[in-house]
Amino acid sequence: MWLSYGAPTLMSASLVVSMEPQINTLYEGDCVEVMRQWDDSCVDHCIADPPYNMSKKGGLAWAFSSHVTMSERWDMYQRSVYLEFCRAWLMQVCRVVRPNGNIFIFGSFHNIYDLGHLIHEMDLKVLNSIVWFKPNAQPNITCRMLTESTEHIIWACNAPKDKARGWVFNYDVAKQLNQGRQLRNMWRIPYPSATERRYGKHPSQKPLELIGRIMLIATKKGDLILDCFGGSGTTAVVANSFGRQWVTIEKNSEYNEIARRRLAQVRVPWPKQLVQAELDFGGEEG
Repeated sequence: MWLSYGAPTLMSASLVVSMEPQINTLYEGDCVEVMRQWDDSCVDHCIADPPYNMSKKGGLAWAFSSHVTMSERWDMYQRSVYLEFCRAWLMQVCRVVRPNGNIFIFGSFHNIYDLGHLIHEMDLKVLNSIVWFKPNAQPNITCRMLTESTEHIIWACNAPKDKARGWVFNYDVAKQLNQGRQLRNMWRIPYPSATERRYGKHPSQKPLELIGRIMLIATKKGDLILDCFGGSGTTAVVANSFGRQWVTIEKNSEYNEIARRRLAQVRVPWPKQLVQAELDFGGEEG
C-alpha cells in the first residue's frame, strides 16, 4: 500500500505488477516487496538507514539516565537471517537506482562490516566511508568499554568498480560547507535535538543537517531520492526543502504518521555558507 503525502490514499501493492514509484509518496509496506514491483532504474539515488541488528530484549537501562538502549523488535535478527535480508534489499536498491546513481548506507559497528562485505560481494564501487561523530552521544551504560560516539556511512556508486563513472559530486558545494576547504569524511554533527523530534519519537532518527549535507553534495535539483527505510521522514523533509523529489518506504504506520506531520510542518533552511556563496545548486557530475 502507499500513502501519498497530502492525500491519505491507500492502495494494495499486490494489485500492481510493474510500475514507476509515485513521486513524493510515503509507501507503507515491506521495502523488498514494494521495490520488487517497481521498474528498473526508476530512481536517481538512495539513502538507506536499515536496522542495525543491535537491539536486545528489554534494552539496558542506567540508574542515572532516562536513556534505554535499543529494544525494537524490528531491529532483532539472527545473523544468518539479517544477512539474507540485507542482501535482498540491497539487490532491489541496486536494481531500481539508475546506473551510477549514488547509494548511501548507514550503519554502526554492529552491522557496517556485514554491509560492506555484501557491497564488495556485489562489486559496487565504494567512493567513501564517512564517519558521523556525535558530540552529544549517550554515555556508555556498562562502563566496561569506550563510549560509542560514531556511526558510519558507506557511499557507493551503483556500478561495478571498473565501470563506475559520472556519479554526482557537487565539489564546490562540499567546499563551501567547509569554509572553502575540501570537505573531509569525518562529520561532527549532533544527534537530533528535542525540537527535531517534537513530532514523534523514532529510536534512530537522523539529524536534518546530516541528511541535508548528503543531499546537497551528492544529488541534483529535481533528482528522485529513495529512502527504503523511511522512518520518521527525514529524507523526505530535506528533499522537499532542497528542491529534490523523494519516495520513502516504511512498514510502521506510526512512523509514517510522524513523517506526515513533519512534512506538513518542517522546512530546512539553506545552509548560510551556500546562500552567501550564491552557488548554482544544480550540481555537477564526477
